[in-house]
Amino acid sequence: MSTPGRPAMRAFDELADRYDAWYDAAAGRVLFELEVGALRPLVAGTAGPRLEVGAGSGRFAAALGLDVGLDLAGAALLLARSRGVTVVRGAGEQLPFRAGAFGALAVVLTLCFAGDPAGMLAEAARVLRPGGRLVVGVVPLDSAWGRSYDQQGRAGHPVYRHARFLTLAEHRRLLAAAGFRLVGSRSTLLQAPSAEPVAEPVRLGAAAGAGFVAFGAAAVAERPPAPSQA
Repeated sequence: MSTPGRPAMRAFDELADRYDAWYDAAAGRVLFELEVGALRPLVAGTAGPRLEVGAGSGRFAAALGLDVGLDLAGAALLLARSRGVTVVRGAGEQLPFRAGAFGALAVVLTLCFAGDPAGMLAEAARVLRPGGRLVVGVVPLDSAWGRSYDQQGRAGHPVYRHARFLTLAEHRRLLAAAGFRLVGSRSTLLQAPSAEPVAEPVRLGAAAGAGFVAFGAAAVAERPPAPSQA
């Protein structure tokens, strides 16, 4: 829900209450339930402790039963703490945790805001134990929802202007380059973007044109080297 990118972090800090409140509106509630419905089967059964990178106000972490939420936006983390999430302030590209500390790690609606998505996934691989599960939730650029958000960003939207949306193929390449092996995926938002979205079934697989796709990936035993801190 939030991001390690410094410009975006400032936007999420300034807009934390407004951004979080959107999920209480009618459209926000529908979209949130659809996205959680796609993510939950991929998180289920994973070993703890479980971390969300880019946890923002903690809505996804709380709904998915994740233990720890990390973000750079301090105002958003105050909201996450109020939801019972243990919070840590930090960047996804430089996680303040030892190698192999987590059994599962979620990155939801965050890679598009990262200054270094590849570095974030490399860090995820480092802090996951071998065989641990990474769950990534994305809005693909090659969907009507992704194109809509991208256009809004180019028009100056206070949040989306900091995002760089990626296609499904680009997400798969990033995961493979970080050493992850895909083990499952779920899709939703096959409907057209609307101010009044409606409930729909979550589909197995990464459906072409889906506005939200959740990937489950396994951490390999041989981790890629940590990114340089120089």
